[in-house]
Amino acid sequence: MAGLLETLIIPRSSALPSASLAPVAGSSSVRFSEFRGLKIQPTRSSAKLRSTSLLPRRGSKIVCEAQDTATEVPAVTDSSWQSSVLESDLPVLVEFWAPWCGPCRMIHPVIDKLAKQYAGKLKCYKVNTDESPSIATQYGIRSIPTVIIFKNGEKKDAVIGAVPESTLTSSIEKFL
Repeated sequence: MAGLLETLIIPRSSALPSASLAPVAGSSSVRFSEFRGLKIQPTRSSAKLRSTSLLPRRGSKIVCEAQDTATEVPAVTDSSWQSSVLESDLPVLVEFWAPWCGPCRMIHPVIDKLAKQYAGKLKCYKVNTDESPSIATQYGIRSIPTVIIFKNGEKKDAVIGAVPESTLTSSIEKFL
């Protein structure tokens, strides 16, 4: 995930669709002052050149400062379900979700936080119900988001909906 955003090419003013988006006269870069969490990281060769200008030089990279803090909860599919979830030596939390589901997007940060908090004690996965409908059907998923906790390959508990973190924590604690 950290290598995903390596380079961002910013168009020159002639390529911009609107004059209101055009950069200040004489410069060829667009400033993104409203974005937080992104910073310009100069390379060694551009660091010397940059000291005379506030604008980034060619060779600089735009990096996301939050990339090291993000926890990527891995996806599980039909082919990896058995080995990842049912044969796990640790309890497993599985979030059933879909990309078009608003409440699913609300609960993603909570699942990410729990995955980090319980690292080594609990495995966390997510199942996209659009891509793996057979798993969702097998476990009777009718509403998403649904979070199911498995232990020793058996379904132990299910929580339906975008619930508070405390609800999920209390459910997890019963099976650790």
